[in-house]
Amino acid sequence: MDLLPLVFTSGWASGVNAYLAVLVLGLSERFGTVAGLPDALGRTDVLVAAAVMAGIEFFADKIPYVDSTWDAVSTVIRPTIGAALALLVSGDATSVEQAGYAALGGTTALASHAVKAGSRLAINTSPEPVTNVVASLGEDIAVIGIVLLAIRHPWVAGIACLVLLVLGLVVLRLLLRVVRRGRARWKARATLDPPP
Repeated sequence: MDLLPLVFTSGWASGVNAYLAVLVLGLSERFGTVAGLPDALGRTDVLVAAAVMAGIEFFADKIPYVDSTWDAVSTVIRPTIGAALALLVSGDATSVEQAGYAALGGTTALASHAVKAGSRLAINTSPEPVTNVVASLGEDIAVIGIVLLAIRHPWVAGIACLVLLVLGLVVLRLLLRVVRRGRARWKARATLDPPP
């Protein structure tokens, strides 16, 4: 198994939905015929904990403003899980290599988490919940697809994650620009029309 793209993709997936990434990797180790995934991911206690937390995140992530609170709490958790997954999958690598992989996994998780959390803040400026649900379901499907792809075709998944990360940063920048303009217009309108 190619470690570099697997570490990168598991880091990206952890930044979007860490518990789902652990669950998919754990189930793949437990029931799949994939060589190279650590046995620790397929342990029953790990799978149960990941499933419970993925279920909680599934619902919390669909509710406007609750999702942003969940993202704020996850700012530490997601990169930590990304780094831990990198350490686990790096297995027999030297200590220096493991440190590099952990840094890559954690940094990638932090970057994808920043894209997710920032885009959710922008999405929450719209009052209806449909965009939140659609965005969350899209993220869940992307995490499952990327992790499964990374297990079989790590380089293809790595390239896909890189593209998703760059696109996410570009879209986030555009969304934040739109939100800033809307806020400026709202403030200008509020100063022109003072309350009676």
